[in-house]
Amino acid sequence: MASDEQLADIRRRIDAIDNQLLALINQRASCAQEVAEIKLEAARRDGAQSKPVFYRPEREAQVLRAIQDRNPGPLPSDYVARIFREVMSSCLALEQPLTVAYLGPPGTFSQLAARKQFGQSALPEAHSSIRTVFRQVEDRHCDFGVVPVENSTEGMVGQTLDCFLESPLQIVGEVELPIVHHLLVSGSGANQPIDLICGHEQALAQCRTWLDGHFADVPREACSSNGEAARRAQQDGGVAAIAGDLAAETYGLVALHEAIQDSAYNTTRFLVLGREAVPPSGADKSSILVSSRNRPGALLSLLRPFEDAGVSLTRIDSRPSKTEKWTYVFYIEFEGHFADKVIAQIMGELEEHSILLKRLGSFPKAPI
Repeated sequence: MASDEQLADIRRRIDAIDNQLLALINQRASCAQEVAEIKLEAARRDGAQSKPVFYRPEREAQVLRAIQDRNPGPLPSDYVARIFREVMSSCLALEQPLTVAYLGPPGTFSQLAARKQFGQSALPEAHSSIRTVFRQVEDRHCDFGVVPVENSTEGMVGQTLDCFLESPLQIVGEVELPIVHHLLVSGSGANQPIDLICGHEQALAQCRTWLDGHFADVPREACSSNGEAARRAQQDGGVAAIAGDLAAETYGLVALHEAIQDSAYNTTRFLVLGREAVPPSGADKSSILVSSRNRPGALLSLLRPFEDAGVSLTRIDSRPSKTEKWTYVFYIEFEGHFADKVIAQIMGELEEHSILLKRLGSFPKAPI
């Protein structure tokens, strides 16, 4: 039949293209190995004073943006960027596998965010708290860390901001992740009553209206993470967990109800933690912690330099300073890089009006 011949011809073309892709991907991998050898040789020449840098967040962001800009379709640009990120992740693993700390246990959205940022070839490490994730990177047990910082419906994650007050780490990237929550139970629990619903406090809040409408009389309990909630559901048929697809897959749970989040646009943003500052990528954000004396107009004096320079703020929040009663530290995020002349001028003005100014880092805007 003509249609069979047409299909056979298309399949031959696909096979030929696959062979070309295989050859090109391995050529790229060989280039990555050459890059690693050059960096290691340079480090050997410099002695202990220099350690090679294999992962360059700004370079990766530039490559992914360029790929999206050049993409002719029919694949959507985000899909193409994800494919290339996996290729880059695999090639980077040939240079040096990255260890990435995240808020665990396995199955959390933080793990999913780490996977989105670093690809499948990174070595993820689950940790029990946000503070521990910071510490693992600070103590060089892990190369990078991924922590939640804000949700589109529930606002900022205070523990993450508080950790920055004491940590020397830099923000080196951001990840935006659509959040879809399910009500998960074990296979044996699918046909028995639910005695308890568990989830991270933010997950419980993001599903509050749905829970009030469907399980108003069932007690709820906050856990350290959605992964921990899923683990409890796995062990107890009377416990239901609020968590996502990765948790269901990790713990062998089934979805009693799907997509129970109150907002269809529920999104969580994660920050990538590192030890070194990131050079400009061409489309960057920066974050600071700043505090001024408690006097009328204090906050206005901190914000006016940004307005005068025409720099857009993308986030502002406050946290107790923990050093003096009723004093606050402001977390301010804005467009631009500390290396930009206009941003340097703003920082100079802020130093004159503040009692604390801590640069948390400049980092590429999330490319995908």
